[in-house]
Amino acid sequence: MSNYFNFETLKFLLHDVHKLEDVLKAERFKDIDSDMINIFLDSVKDYCDKALYPVFREMDEKPAYFEDGKIHVHPIVGEVMIKFGEMGLIGGHFDEEYGGMQMPACAINSAYSIVSTANNNMSGYPGLTTGAAELITTFASQELKDTYIEKMITGQWAGTMCLTEPQAGSSLSDITTSASANEDGSYNIKGQKIFISGGDHEFTENFIHLLIGRIEGAPAGTKGISLFVVPKLKIEEDGSLVSNNVETIADFQKMGQRGYCTTHLGFGETGTTQGWLVGEENRGLKYMFQMMNTARISVGRDATACATAAYHASLQYAKERVQGRKIKESGKKDSSNDPVAIIEHADVRRMLMFQKSVSEGSLSLIQEAAAIHDKMEGASPDEKKDLHLLLELITPVAKTYPSEKGKEAVDKGVQILGGYGFCTDFVLQQYLRDVRIMSIYEGTTGIQSLDLLGRKIPMDGGKSVQLLVAEFTKEIKRAKAHGSLSEFADQLAGGMKTIESVLGKISGFAMKGEFEKYLADATPFMEMFSTLVIAWQWLKMANTAQDALSNNKLTYSTEFYESKIHTMKFFYKYELSRIEGIAKIFEHEEFLTIPTEKEFNF
Repeated sequence: MSNYFNFETLKFLLHDVHKLEDVLKAERFKDIDSDMINIFLDSVKDYCDKALYPVFREMDEKPAYFEDGKIHVHPIVGEVMIKFGEMGLIGGHFDEEYGGMQMPACAINSAYSIVSTANNNMSGYPGLTTGAAELITTFASQELKDTYIEKMITGQWAGTMCLTEPQAGSSLSDITTSASANEDGSYNIKGQKIFISGGDHEFTENFIHLLIGRIEGAPAGTKGISLFVVPKLKIEEDGSLVSNNVETIADFQKMGQRGYCTTHLGFGETGTTQGWLVGEENRGLKYMFQMMNTARISVGRDATACATAAYHASLQYAKERVQGRKIKESGKKDSSNDPVAIIEHADVRRMLMFQKSVSEGSLSLIQEAAAIHDKMEGASPDEKKDLHLLLELITPVAKTYPSEKGKEAVDKGVQILGGYGFCTDFVLQQYLRDVRIMSIYEGTTGIQSLDLLGRKIPMDGGKSVQLLVAEFTKEIKRAKAHGSLSEFADQLAGGMKTIESVLGKISGFAMKGEFEKYLADATPFMEMFSTLVIAWQWLKMANTAQDALSNNKLTYSTEFYESKIHTMKFFYKYELSRIEGIAKIFEHEEFLTIPTEKEFNF
């Protein structure tokens, strides 16, 4: 059995903490039960053990590359696309009318958590295909659905997301890719897109690009952006495929995720490239946000996966590496004693606990997001609105916390290994390189922080925050009932008051129209807020573990449940306590990062 993932923790989160059985009560999931999902996850884990984890390092050592106008990737990519289509990983949660199985998002999310932890180079290829197909099913015409969905969810064709251009990264209002209408209803597309993950390779027959562009005469800025389906190969009336003049111009060689190709594509530069409008003109960015929000949670999941795999590799090393001796009660080492495994040293245990608390806390938050999505099924309109608001608030946190703290967690793993951690003989350096991109993908940490403080916190008059506070309060009440967890309930409540105080202070700037001051420290606010959100997840896990211990209903060992409570205590002592220090930033009267003429003129 490959040692990169704790399956018991995943099932504990899925079944016990986030209540899969409650999710399955919705009419949509009437043909799905827990046993089916467990069998599904077992099969995914088995495949990952045998096929994906063994080639993880090989995909880094022999990265994707561009040659003779083509992108070359590891052969496992082609196998995985078809295999995942068969297993239901690409389209398992789609409606049955599209060939899906109507599985809950939390089941698919759990499966991808295993996949990404086994090999984070691989999950993006099928994952983006799912996201592109979802956009088509949600917003496109029936003709486009009939043309593309079946072959996408079976893995025969891949899907991508084409947003970024050489001159326009996160500022999508500056895109210049153009679209001119044809009499047959299609559009001629012209422009270039860069950083297109999974944008081309030799093992998939066709690539269906979901591309944003500007129809001639459209309004300036984001109001004039439309969304198009642009296939690499067009389908003729007889079913044959012909070139659509989508050119692969180059690839990007990266420091990490080297087996996951990233391409530079040209449209309409070597001939006519046709695209088909999705939905209405000038509403493309609104449509694309569905895929972007899903992708942001997926990035958080991939960052969690890197941190998780790094933790297990670090733990294994710490148990095996013998170095140093235990310190005696006198404070001295006894050289006559045998050296011990480094896991016996307090500082190594501190770093391991940090890794565990970050990776498992992040995984719980990713599962929370999936569970909220599933709860919308069968909910009343008012309930659905509230769930949507809560998910909107959680999304930037679910992307950012695992990405930022995941970097720190993997870095701790390198530290545990010492000099070996810096050497290519050991896998930690690869995880560190791989995880680094996660805080950049799908909107950088700065952008997510601006989204949280500038859009999500004030949303619907602050209703999203009220809903989250209600969730916190539920866990505080549960912890108070346990007694042994009461002090941690008080600490979470104290953290809530700290956040409230900070918001009270900076909201004054927003009310006066001083938005630059209001948003100047959005990233420190994100750090503080997201730490509180993970503390909520850890109290939720500890409450669930204590329920099992108190009621003697043990699915797992006593030690398993006790370890969750212990890790919660660690997180509260070493991480939750940090938010008081961050809050002091907001007490300072000077705004030292708002531009003036002098800071960098030296």
